[in-house]
Amino acid sequence: MSIPRRRFLRLAAGAAALPAAARVARADTYPSRPVHLVVGFSPGSASDINARLLGQWLADRLGQSFVVDNRAGAGGNIATEYVVRAAPDGYTLLYASTAIAINATLNAGKLNFDVTRDLVPVASAVRTPFVMEVNRDLPVKSVPEFIAYAKAHPHQLNFATVGAGSAQHLYGEYFKMLTGIDMVPVHYRGAAPAITDLVAGRVQVMIDAVVSSLSYIKSGQLRALAVTTATSQEDLLPGIPTIGQFVPGYEAAGWQGFCAPAKTPPADIGRLNGTINGLLADGKVKARLAGLGGQTAPGTPADFGKFIAAEIEKWGKVVRQAGVKLD
Repeated sequence: MSIPRRRFLRLAAGAAALPAAARVARADTYPSRPVHLVVGFSPGSASDINARLLGQWLADRLGQSFVVDNRAGAGGNIATEYVVRAAPDGYTLLYASTAIAINATLNAGKLNFDVTRDLVPVASAVRTPFVMEVNRDLPVKSVPEFIAYAKAHPHQLNFATVGAGSAQHLYGEYFKMLTGIDMVPVHYRGAAPAITDLVAGRVQVMIDAVVSSLSYIKSGQLRALAVTTATSQEDLLPGIPTIGQFVPGYEAAGWQGFCAPAKTPPADIGRLNGTINGLLADGKVKARLAGLGGQTAPGTPADFGKFIAAEIEKWGKVVRQAGVKLD
């Protein structure tokens, strides 16, 4: 682990290091005014929807508004830079996602910030399962059949993404790396046009969030081969195996959580973490997020810091080995 990542984990553990009296005093007064929750994607996106739900629930529990501030663009980098430059007072938070881990390598040398230095993890919130799906006319019904077909038809399969460097792109490149197959990425501006072309057969395969594709799978317009997570998703896709059952080591999932500017008071981080974990344990919250294709993922700031550091390392290797470049 590099020195900056060690610093990131030390920041995550900072709440525990603050004297108990100081933690209690600060927690008693925070938050005393509205908190801005910055989202790096447009209204209506998965991150935006979950951020608004969690923000409302936090407002109900903490007695202050959590105002969602959409600052879309540059794959989430605009929002991240806005937050790292904000006052570290607990009143500006980033609703972070997988993008910050990918961007750390994809945009290396081009960013005016370093997430491992300039952000402190607050709390993990949601994990999002993805599914490998194919056009229904493709003559494959399983991951092994797909791999065999791809090897028999090199450079003839196209896989859809929602943009160069997106999670969908990296998950596809990861699959290529571990299986040795050859397929060509085709980049779209969002999931809707990508799925439209997948249904029409203009592209043959896509690895996308289950929630975006579930209706097409259930209607028979697309065929689900496997989910990307370590365990199957019986509630959403009963009977569908994991990719890892056929491709050892393959595991991927979208994720979201809360981060704050470095030097944010540890007491504020501690109170937010405790409140968020309390929310995620609520049965109604779990059910609502599950209906949106998400699974709750509680934990300490240190847990989230370790997870982000591991994600940066994992997807950094994929970016470098696959030679992923931005359009």
